[in-house]
Amino acid sequence: MIRLFAALAVPPEIGRALQSRQAGIDGARWRPLEAFHVTLRFFGEVRQDVARDLDEALLQVVARPFEIVLDGVGSFSDSDGPSAVWAGVQANPALSRLASACERAARDAGMEADARRYRPHVTLANLRRQNPTQVALWLETHARLLSPPIPVTGFGLYSSQLSPEGSHYRLEAEYPFAQAGAA
Repeated sequence: MIRLFAALAVPPEIGRALQSRQAGIDGARWRPLEAFHVTLRFFGEVRQDVARDLDEALLQVVARPFEIVLDGVGSFSDSDGPSAVWAGVQANPALSRLASACERAARDAGMEADARRYRPHVTLANLRRQNPTQVALWLETHARLLSPPIPVTGFGLYSSQLSPEGSHYRLEAEYPFAQAGAA
């Protein structure tokens, strides 16, 4: 079994700007630069044969290059309170179409549909039993986050290994978009 997801990598220069915001929440597990990404579809634990079928289906995804912009911050919560803080992604029809294409690829590979609403973001920190007031102050302080446009010319299939220090990601396959005018 292999734990997989499709995502857009965050360029290092954008990632370094995000890292400058990684302070102000005691005990937060801030994500390293190489972990910054925008998930298109989380596939979960899959068998190797399904992973091969998924790769074949993702190779069929057709898209044109586009740009995304990181805009604002937010948090996710669970029963223990805030569980993560993140940078948001401006609404973008091309990004939504790409996420939908990855969802179709998952179904073509025999996976169940993902019932969750797609909410593109870059996780900056995972939290456990944090002070909600401190998290609210961080959100207020960084609410005006706005990146320059980030070119998207393809996406990747990543594996994820869980460890006590956090998840470790490895690029398994890349899916570049056909360039305009390419045969």
